Amino acid sequence: MTLVRRLAILLCAALLAVQIVRNAAVQALADVLPDSAARVWPGHPEVRTQSAMIAIASATGKQQPVPPSALRAMTASAVQAPLMSEPFLVRGVQAQLAGDDALARKAFIAAERRDPRALPAHYFLAELDLRTGNVEHGLSELAVLASLSPQGALAVAPFIANFARDPRNWPEVRALFRRDQYLAGYTLARLAADPANAASVVALAGPARPGAETTWLEPLLTSMTAAGKYAQARALWASRWKLDLSPDEPLFDSRFNNAAPPPPFNWALTSSTVGLAERLPGGRLHAIFYGQQDGALARQLLVLQPGAYRVTMKIDGDPARREALSWSLTCDKAPTPLATTDLATASRQAWSFTVPESCAAAWLELSGRAEDIPKAADVTISELRMSRAGGNG
Repeated sequence: MTLVRRLAILLCAALLAVQIVRNAAVQALADVLPDSAARVWPGHPEVRTQSAMIAIASATGKQQPVPPSALRAMTASAVQAPLMSEPFLVRGVQAQLAGDDALARKAFIAAERRDPRALPAHYFLAELDLRTGNVEHGLSELAVLASLSPQGALAVAPFIANFARDPRNWPEVRALFRRDQYLAGYTLARLAADPANAASVVALAGPARPGAETTWLEPLLTSMTAAGKYAQARALWASRWKLDLSPDEPLFDSRFNNAAPPPPFNWALTSSTVGLAERLPGGRLHAIFYGQQDGALARQLLVLQPGAYRVTMKIDGDPARREALSWSLTCDKAPTPLATTDLATASRQAWSFTVPESCAAAWLELSGRAEDIPKAADVTISELRMSRAGGNG
């Protein structure tokens, strides 16, 4: 791996503050030992450049001034080998540290022209342009950087996400997203990790398209529910899928015929060593519990108003094994269930429970409990209905 590529990969993998990137970049060069090359051709510009960069790295690591001899060596290399990009990168960093952004920009452009695939040149130009208000060109440099970086859009997304937090930058960010949907997805997913960015993510994502794959919706729902913003998360989920949710039906897809909207506000069905849960035509849920280990077969996050509820259902299957399967309702982040019922009991009578005001959201879960001698259970659930106690149901 060449010296330039080592520098480039490290710079673009980090994508931290400019000063941190500069230090990390030069420090990374300290493990490049050009002794053998120096013995063969000590005056070669690349050998001279490597030696100078190592001297810069050593001084930076010791928090000492860069030796003037190293800077003179870089200048000499630029004269001797004018197509090398490294001397111009170093000159650009020098100019930025001295507060001369105009000279820095000229140096980075010169480095980029000499090596159009030089990741550091694109990165430094992007940072400089965005910081000085040349937004359109800065974002274009980041898009090029994403196409060249070994990590692709993943490497650039944090930088663009930070820039996109300011609504004043949204027009330019939207224009970039229209040109590069791949980069848009990574950036929105990065923003979605913080629930405080919910409004920004929705605004930049554009109109809802039910059925379209999104890289940001599930991460945003996860971050919002982790922050306790359950009602807002469910409303966002419903709006993106254009769902008309009735307050009288707290359970979504009780007929098991709409697998498109994603969890957690739709069913998450298991296919694992615990067992198998699957939707069947006719509004039915087919669940097979292997009986070898405890675990969930189906679950959904509900946003419930405080009060009393009742759940009714029809259960088909071996009555002798229904006790191995049970429904539970557990307030999110609570250590124990609020209410439980095994399927043997649920097949004979309605399951009733009361949700306290402290329970803003709860997991409804169908799970299996293993016994000392494993026994499988195979049931089909239909006509599932959850309603407020005293209501029609």
